[in-house]
Amino acid sequence: MENGLIIGYFLALFVGVVMGLLGSGGSILSVPIFVYAMNVSPVLATAYSLFVVGITALVGGFQKAKQKLVDYRNAILFGIPTLITVFITRKILVPNIPEVVTFFNYFQIQKSVLIMAVFAVVMIFAAIRMIVPIEENAKPIFPKPNYFQIVIQGIIIGLISGFVGAGGGFLIIPALVFMARIPMKMAVGTSLLIVAAQSLIGFLGDIQVNQPMNWQMLGLFTTFSVIGILIGNKLSKKINGEKLKTAFGWFVLAMGSYILIKEILFS
Repeated sequence: MENGLIIGYFLALFVGVVMGLLGSGGSILSVPIFVYAMNVSPVLATAYSLFVVGITALVGGFQKAKQKLVDYRNAILFGIPTLITVFITRKILVPNIPEVVTFFNYFQIQKSVLIMAVFAVVMIFAAIRMIVPIEENAKPIFPKPNYFQIVIQGIIIGLISGFVGAGGGFLIIPALVFMARIPMKMAVGTSLLIVAAQSLIGFLGDIQVNQPMNWQMLGLFTTFSVIGILIGNKLSKKINGEKLKTAFGWFVLAMGSYILIKEILFS
């Protein structure tokens, strides 16, 4: 087995642990791992990430459901527009992006570079959301649940998630806390089920456009990630989540900045 694959499978365990601890962050780690450690093309890496994050989040979501930490009503309300948007994005939008994208008739960028650059921007935004803690007792943006805003937010997150292969937990959790007005722990559990559904639906869109899949690699990576989320869920009861989230946020910020600079300046 190549060294890159061994490193990738080891890091897959870390992906699951992070998801178990934070309820998000799986795609932020898995896409760069597939691209840079396992030599997978960016477009295919986003598809692999959707499968890995989907299965891993599903396992974590079931664990949270057993602990009665899932708000099914908001999961459905938020999840349906997200699922539809992710599927359309993966089935229609991403496959039809040309290999060389031209902006304003003179600036050109390769599709793979564009995807990784956008992904890096999403990483940086996610890092900021992690570094700046969500104050559960802060005054909500809306005095009562704003269902229209929840649906619009779901569509936007679905578009972003579908394009870069991200689960979107770092966007879903704040939306559930401030718009749906549900407690943080409940938001994490609800987010995991939404992420699982939207990721697997997005991956289904990839299957239908006949992307070549290395199922052995994908299966092993997912297995290690699932083991990781089981470990992370147990550790979450003993580790201060907010401090861990802040530290992870700085790590993601550094990684996102590195990827953005590398893709834009050195590709």
